[in-house]
Amino acid sequence: MKRQQKIWAEFLGSAFLLLAVVGSGIMGESLAQGNAAVALLANSLATGAALFVLIQALGSISGAHFNPVVSVAEALWKRLSPKDLPLYVAAQFLGALVGVLAAHLLFHQPLLQVSAHARSGVSQGISEGVATFGLLATIALAGKKHPEFAPMAVAAYITGAYWFTSSTSFANPAVTVARMFTDTFTGIAPSSAPLFVLGQLGGMAVAVWAFRKRPL
Repeated sequence: MKRQQKIWAEFLGSAFLLLAVVGSGIMGESLAQGNAAVALLANSLATGAALFVLIQALGSISGAHFNPVVSVAEALWKRLSPKDLPLYVAAQFLGALVGVLAAHLLFHQPLLQVSAHARSGVSQGISEGVATFGLLATIALAGKKHPEFAPMAVAAYITGAYWFTSSTSFANPAVTVARMFTDTFTGIAPSSAPLFVLGQLGGMAVAVWAFRKRPL
């Protein structure tokens, strides 16, 4: 597969992932009439469903990472070329930002926003570490015997992790940075983002070490 196609797939997938995350958050909050649990349920189900489709559709092109920690881990596992890594990461961050802007456009929101939604506390950072470790463990192990089940496994994990982590499982630095720029249900204040990214990098480091003999 040509490098240009891979990078385009990572950009497109990241954009649609954030469109699903932010758009479903806006829709869920609007329809839930103040019930945060219902809004989160809508948000998690829509995100999981979209993630499954994106992995299924784009996985054969780029591997469907849509996440810098996944790309770094895959490079360390020697599953991604070091030459492709910076291009993947750039496409993921740019695509995520475009996805947020697209969600604002579709829901008649101000295009440019900065989130005021504080997500602070050590438990949030630890949650991001656990969520990221679990995501990479799923990627490393879920498709060992039945690769065709890997997209469903990843989507199901993220859907579940929305609920069993206090941070609602961002598990993705590009998603974290992009969600700084939406002051809607799924936003995160810029002051809260560094703790999330630190947790994600920590979770990635543990996973890369734990699964250093990654199943092929």
